[in-house]
Amino acid sequence: MYENRNEPAFDAPIPGMSLTHEVGARPWQQPAQYSTIEEVAQFYIGQMQNDSFAEQTTNLLQTKMPVTMIANAMQTSNIMNGIHNIDVGVLALPIIMEMIMLIGDSTGIDYVIGTERNLDEEVKDSAMALAVARIEDAKTPTQEESVEEVVEEPMQDMQEDMPTGLMARRN
Repeated sequence: MYENRNEPAFDAPIPGMSLTHEVGARPWQQPAQYSTIEEVAQFYIGQMQNDSFAEQTTNLLQTKMPVTMIANAMQTSNIMNGIHNIDVGVLALPIIMEMIMLIGDSTGIDYVIGTERNLDEEVKDSAMALAVARIEDAKTPTQEESVEEVVEEPMQDMQEDMPTGLMARRN
């Protein structure tokens, strides 16, 4: 298979070579376009006043996609495009969420925020954890003692036969 190759095997590209770029060649490796929360808030408010944005957001909210997920996707995308850094993006999340909820309220959509707690699920999970703990506590001591005896005896015999010391040879 390799005998009829025209090029030497060592001149082939390194795996992953096409995925690398020079340092600073990506937008997120450059200084951010906006560096303060005020600038980023104005950027997002300006973007969200567009009618096409409101229509797209309305469509997403109608599918019951959480507001937190939409806001996080927006700020992550803008981080990758070099608009702002991740710190300012996290600080801008509440502003983005409020604007999305304002769009949902203005169109009369019953949206999902994504920060709601499901107490029924939490109670169910805690009940499962309690049941598992009770099962683990219900182990009989006779079973544990018999296992310890079987495990300890061979270990003691092996330790007596093995030479000790830093440079001791093992059999």
